[in-house]
Amino acid sequence: MNLSRMLAARAASGAPVKVVLIGAGKFGTMYLSQARLTTGIQIVAVVDRDVPKAKAALANAGWPAEQYAARSPEDAATTGATCVTDDVARAIGAPGVEVVIEATGDPAVGIRHCLAAIAAGRHIVMVNVEADVLAGPLLARRAAQAGVVYSLAWGDQPALICEHVDWARACGFKVVAAGKGTRYLPRYHQLNPDTTWEEVSKYLAFSSKEGLNLKMFNSFLDGTKSGIEMTAVCNATGLTPQPDGLSFPPASRFDLADICKPASDGGVLSHSGTTEVVSSLTRKGEDVPHHLAMGTYVVIEGETDYARRCFTEYHTLEDRSGRFAALYRPTHMIGLELGISIASAALRGEPTGCPHGFHSDVVATAKKALKAGEMLDGEGGFSVWGKQQPAGVSLKNGFLPIGLASGVRLTRDIAEGEIVRWADVEIDAEDDAVIIRREMETLFSGR
Repeated sequence: MNLSRMLAARAASGAPVKVVLIGAGKFGTMYLSQARLTTGIQIVAVVDRDVPKAKAALANAGWPAEQYAARSPEDAATTGATCVTDDVARAIGAPGVEVVIEATGDPAVGIRHCLAAIAAGRHIVMVNVEADVLAGPLLARRAAQAGVVYSLAWGDQPALICEHVDWARACGFKVVAAGKGTRYLPRYHQLNPDTTWEEVSKYLAFSSKEGLNLKMFNSFLDGTKSGIEMTAVCNATGLTPQPDGLSFPPASRFDLADICKPASDGGVLSHSGTTEVVSSLTRKGEDVPHHLAMGTYVVIEGETDYARRCFTEYHTLEDRSGRFAALYRPTHMIGLELGISIASAALRGEPTGCPHGFHSDVVATAKKALKAGEMLDGEGGFSVWGKQQPAGVSLKNGFLPIGLASGVRLTRDIAEGEIVRWADVEIDAEDDAVIIRREMETLFSGR
């Protein structure tokens, strides 16, 4: 609980934590709105392919124009101002930079940026969870070997869920399930960027779709982002996926302990020690009262009669048996909270969640019947959605990771609902992301 004090000490010594942000999208802009107001933080550079767009994001986040008028990252590092640039290498290499935030959302690009940051001796905060689930365990190992921190992004749900799990284990509790809430119906797996706005506008307070990346928002609804985020949690905590992935049971925040427990104990889970995402909608499409659509949770087991009595005495949202209890966080603030990861990495040398194993994967699954010769368009698109699978199952069957399912051509017809395999697409074996992914598979699977 001393991060703000440690940041203040850095500011008082004239040595604020110097940060580079790569990607000025929604998440990055949310962080920028708070970074300017955080004592002890200096944004040396904001990097984006579209420099005018990045400058507009800074203005939108409340930055005065003179504050991001530095001529170069090197100038910014010495003057205390901020530079907006499209030169990633120059920004990462600027004097004194300690932390790099990767917030592009492109898995292949994110892996390249991460490796560059590690090579330069910079801590890396991986907002790009798509890159994390594609090759995070290997990237984290390389960071540790280089003496820098690789961290999931606080404010994003995976890091918050990892904190729930860590809290439970540090208190001596057995973790039964951990996850988040979302808005889900089975038909959402067929949503695409042309049809998703009708659903997005029902639960987010956007008055217009102008300027929104509907492909990205579609990923949240079609099940892909849930699979990605729960895979990040599994690989960071050692929880293991259910055999058929997520089932999205409807649940209120007060039903979590009854529903997110093993089926053998009256719940819906295949086993204890797994991830699940609960829906804010019934299967009839009606709102679940007191739902957890924007929140996170953990379900724990009381392993003694005394602990179970305490669950009841202190109203810990126990299940009907009194054996299981839930803790939840009703919402998350996304990029507005990212500063916790920056401060933790730079000042404590600790990540806010970090993959240590390859327990879970996210695989490309056909949204519709696909024909040989078609190009897959990846996460949130028209062709495939990402389904969580146990890593061993994915490797055994040669399933194609969702992070590599963009811009590749099918070599055979695929039925709706069928999982796409590596052998079903034309893969560039020399692609950097493919090489890193294959190396990660070899290293963590023992193949």
